[in-house]
Amino acid sequence: MNHGYNPQQLSGQDMAIAVVRTQWNEQITTRLASGAIETLTASGADVEEFVVPGAVELTYAAQRIIDSEQFDAVIVFGCVIKGDTPHFDYVCQSVTQGITSLNADGPVPVIFGVLTVLNEQQALDRCGGPAGHKGIEAAQTAIAMVDFARRFDD
Repeated sequence: MNHGYNPQQLSGQDMAIAVVRTQWNEQITTRLASGAIETLTASGADVEEFVVPGAVELTYAAQRIIDSEQFDAVIVFGCVIKGDTPHFDYVCQSVTQGITSLNADGPVPVIFGVLTVLNEQQALDRCGGPAGHKGIEAAQTAIAMVDFARRFDD
């Protein structure tokens, strides 16, 4: 039996999904979150949006949301644009390790929607441009992972 998924056939019925986005690079994260929220709502999911200052704060927010036991999945959106200092590397490493740890240890899937790009155009290209819409993809992934997790709840 194939346990794969078809994104067009996913239903978010009876799912509560939290979407967390950063204020930093808001012109990008708002687009990502909007695409996810529209996709989730159209699928029948209940959605609540949260906002935190920056990408490093996403791990803390996701952990608090998980601890609330109100949501079946959490999607985190951020955008880290490489600059002239190593700050980019530290931020990317911190958020990646944090979200990976939550996924390895937690009961709720946390979907990584953090763009790590070299410039703003690369980020815009991933918000409905030539590189697709990573917000929509994250929403589809969240629904698929909740469905996956529920297979093991019985």
